Parts: sequence; C-alpha cells; structure tokens
Amino acid sequence: MNRRRMLLAAAAWPVVGWTSAALAQTKQAPVLIGWLSSGPRESFGHYFVAFKEGLAGLGRKEGPNVIFEERWAAGRIDRLPALAGELAAKGPAVIVAGSLRSAAAATKAAPKTPIVYIGGDPVALGLAASLARPGGMVTGFSNVSSVISEKYVELLLAAAPKLRRIGFLLDTTSGNLATVMANARRAAAQHSVEARYAEVARPEEIEPALSRLAKEGVHALVVMPGPTFSAELRRIVKSAQVQRWPMIGGRREFAGEGALLSYGVDQSAIYRRAAHYVDRILKGAKPGDLPIEQPTKFELVVNLKTAKAIGLTISQDLLFRADKVIE
Repeated sequence: MNRRRMLLAAAAWPVVGWTSAALAQTKQAPVLIGWLSSGPRESFGHYFVAFKEGLAGLGRKEGPNVIFEERWAAGRIDRLPALAGELAAKGPAVIVAGSLRSAAAATKAAPKTPIVYIGGDPVALGLAASLARPGGMVTGFSNVSSVISEKYVELLLAAAPKLRRIGFLLDTTSGNLATVMANARRAAAQHSVEARYAEVARPEEIEPALSRLAKEGVHALVVMPGPTFSAELRRIVKSAQVQRWPMIGGRREFAGEGALLSYGVDQSAIYRRAAHYVDRILKGAKPGDLPIEQPTKFELVVNLKTAKAIGLTISQDLLFRADKVIE
C-alpha cells in the first residue's frame, strides 16, 4: 500500500512542478513608465490623462501591472535634469517626454532607456538622425510645423486686416529657436508687416518682455511655441488683454483663456497616439526604428468674446474656417 502511494505521488510531481512554473511565467513583473513634463500638472494634466487612456485602450490599464512615475517641471526648464535623474533612478521601461528639452534631459540621465517625446524637431538637437529613421533611443511626435508661424500671421491678419506692427514672443529655451526665429522673419516679410521680437528664458522675464513690445508700439502678439510660455499662458493672455492686443498662440488653451485665436495640433490626440508607440516598444520594437510622426491636421479656435471686447468684427470666412468658436 505504501509503495503504491509513493508511485502515485511520484507520477503527480511533474504535473505539480510544471503548473507552478507556468503560474510563475504568467505572473509578470509590473511595467514602470516614466513621465517627464516641462509644464505644470494643473495645466497639462489632461494630456497625461489622454496618454493613460490610450494605453488602457491597448490593454495596459494603470494598476498592479502598469505603474506610472511622473515628474513635472512647472515651466522651470532648469529643473529638468534633476527630475530626469530621479526618473532614471526608478528604472523605467520607457520615458514619455512632453517637450524636446524634457527628451534631452531624459536622454542624458537614462541613455539606454527608450524615450517617446512630443515636441519640435529632435534632429536639430541631435536627438535623432532623421525623422524617418531616428536611429537611437528617441522617437515620438513633432507637434509643430515648419510653416506654423506663417499661419499665425496670416490668421491674425484675417481677423484684424489693419495690423501693421506685430510682436513676436520667443522662448529661448526652445530646442529649435533658430528655426522659429527664421520662420517669424519670413512670415513678417511675406505679409508686409513690421515685426518686433522679445526673447524670454524664464517666467519672470515675460512681463518685462511684453512691456518692451508695448513701448515699441506693436498692435498684436504672436506667442511662438515654447515650454516657458505653455506654463505661463494665463499671464500672457491677461497682459495681452490689458493692451487690447489681438493675440494668437499654438495651444487651444490660449483661446480658452481669452486669446483671440489659437492654432495648433490636437495635443490630446497626439498623446493618445504616443501610447501606441510606448506599447510597441514594450512589445520589443526599437525606438530608432519607429519614424517620428509629424502633424497633418491643425485646429483653429476663435474667441468671439475677446473679439467683442477689443472691438473687432470677425469675418464669416474666418468663422467658417474655425474648428471651434467660443461665444
């Protein structure tokens, strides 16, 4: 009887052992995803939500198996290296960077970690060999077009045809400042308007820069893309309202806060799309093999409340072109 029991136990042991091994393989270690933004959480948190929604739709819902580690610079670009270092120390499988400067800081802090960025042209900063074949550890999505500043001027003139002198606010922390400046100069020349430029590197420089533009007699304001401005858009819009300037910026939040116009890409859609790249990388794709995508659709938002406040009548043609009208 005892011999029979021993034989049965010996026969069952391989099954028990195999089952335990299978369960161990099924139970995966949690995936840690880093998030590094140059902006403030209170203003850009909805992009983080959009990204997580995109991942959840791919079966990677936040929970025991998917953990997020987030860092926000709140517009202080000088904080990015330290924040990137904190993320690198956590050992993330991939880092999502919300700007070129964020991507540069993440690359330096974690050179072997895949990075999916949303921002300008990474080739200009040496973060990628080309848009089609990045070749390194950085891939992602460009959220600006090389001709977008020309559209800013065109749209401002469509709203206020009598404009003759336009102020351009430029962020010197932008990764492609030279290109942005060249586009602004070309736009001013193309539309035969005078241009005045004010450069800003830190939030505390915004008010003095806008005061200089006011003293130079500008009639409108173009806010060029830059992480400093994205974090301080309410302050910029308020100053433009005091000056009664028709103003345009790239993020739709500018128009939502009271700027006359905004024109740019659907940022939330880009962050949802970024979730697909993260998912592909986690499945084994190399970031250097994933092409950097460029925007193909831009949104125009017109704020009629602001138009009325500064005495402008917006043409039906411009209203027809708008994707959204704030009344």
